[in-house]
Amino acid sequence: MSGTIDPATYEFYQSGAPFYSASTAMAQSRHLEGFLKRLEPGATVLELGCGVGRDSAFMKERGFGVDATDGIPAMITKANERHDIGARLMQFDQLNAETTYDAVWAHACLLHCPRAQLPSVAKSIHRALRLGGFHYASFKLGDGEGRDLLGRLHNFPDAQWVRDLYTGAGFRSVDEEIFAGKGCDGTQRDWIALTVRKA
Repeated sequence: MSGTIDPATYEFYQSGAPFYSASTAMAQSRHLEGFLKRLEPGATVLELGCGVGRDSAFMKERGFGVDATDGIPAMITKANERHDIGARLMQFDQLNAETTYDAVWAHACLLHCPRAQLPSVAKSIHRALRLGGFHYASFKLGDGEGRDLLGRLHNFPDAQWVRDLYTGAGFRSVDEEIFAGKGCDGTQRDWIALTVRKA
């Protein structure tokens, strides 16, 4: 197991993959359609943290080239069983591509990356994108790294920390939304969803 997945978080998703496959595989993420409208037809999209594959399947159905990845073996198995999207195993710190993708989609996954490792991951995403490429990510907001009621590690940044993270990695902001949401543990929190661009 590589450095960007906390062991307890890894075990939560490894053992919980059947539940996620049954409960969330049918509806794509709320910001996905708007994100895809920014892209050219047939654009190549890397998904980080694809889970059981719902968003990658949605993108593939709409004619985008999709490289679906996740750091949890059981999630990869479920994604390919359910959607046949060719998902592959890759943790965040294993991204080693250069000017390969038109977009990187990372819905509700980088929030589990240890805070100290996020700057290097953001720079890797920047390198992986072609000039003008878009990146989307969403995070639960908070006041410092910690665990939720299910024991999963979250980086829980504040909004300015996230903005500074992407500015420091060489991105420029395109769109941002702060909204209220409920996590799997039932806790109500504010979230931030950002779309940034490699200038």
